Amino acid sequence: MVTVLVVDDQVLIRAGLAALIRAAPGLEVVGEAATGEEAVDLAAELRPDVVLMDIRLPGISGITATERILAAGGSQAPKVLILTTFDIDEYVYNALRLGASGFLLKDTPPERLIAAVQTVASGDVLLAPNAVRRLVEAFSGTPAVRPRAQPGARPEQLAPLTAREVEVLQLVGQAMSNRQIAEALSLSEATVKTHLNRLMSKLHLTSRAQVVVLAYDCGLIEPAGRESRS
Repeated sequence: MVTVLVVDDQVLIRAGLAALIRAAPGLEVVGEAATGEEAVDLAAELRPDVVLMDIRLPGISGITATERILAAGGSQAPKVLILTTFDIDEYVYNALRLGASGFLLKDTPPERLIAAVQTVASGDVLLAPNAVRRLVEAFSGTPAVRPRAQPGARPEQLAPLTAREVEVLQLVGQAMSNRQIAEALSLSEATVKTHLNRLMSKLHLTSRAQVVVLAYDCGLIEPAGRESRS
């Protein structure tokens, strides 16, 4: 049974989401929260498998709540699935940087919502790599992003990585799948997955989305708009 915490400040939306999840086989709603503070407290108390998180909440935002939930949970932290109105949204981008497992638009059909909860509960990331790339290219110049390294330089934060792991990091940043990376580097998919898991462990990353964002932050990839101006 996959346990879910539903977080939304609008009563009708929260009730509707909870009802949909309760009606789905294999899913159980263990709590509901209307604010970010409530979400953090209930996540610590109830230890759900998935937190369905509205990004705009009274008090602390869904981003701050996500950060606190993931930090407090450590290796046992729940998967956070962001609910948003707009897919190209700086709030969504920052939530992915913090380790959210994916995002859904609020007008997502019920069957896709259920599938999404099941997907992130299983440990998969719910987003197409290209969606993350669009977000990064839209917001990589905002103040929330860490200072970018000079192109061609190896940033200090990548020091723990081997040369091959840096190559994999860069190709993940280009929205390539494990299969595509394997073909590009003449490796097996299993070997690519091993390199990816190792680099994520070394850099304390929890999602593929974070890997994509880091590739941009470190200057391994230039946003398309920036490339076109150079």
